[in-house]
Amino acid sequence: MMYGYGPGGLWMTLVPVLWLALGAGLVWALLRLVRRPDGEGGRQTRETPQEILDRRYASGEIDAEEHRRARAQLAGRDAGAS
Repeated sequence: MMYGYGPGGLWMTLVPVLWLALGAGLVWALLRLVRRPDGEGGRQTRETPQEILDRRYASGEIDAEEHRRARAQLAGRDAGAS
């Protein structure tokens, strides 16, 4: 029978390190799932140019004529991209 650490000493050091890494990974995953980027639990989504235009018109930043002109320009750009 061998007395001393031998190759088992490496495992005695490595196993706690692996458990700590596993625990840290689980904490990270849980925080990633629970975190609410937009304050309402959903994913953050980018507004489309059309949505930005509609929002600006609804808030009164632009008038009806500017809205129609920009909408037509967006429609032409979308049609040209296809």
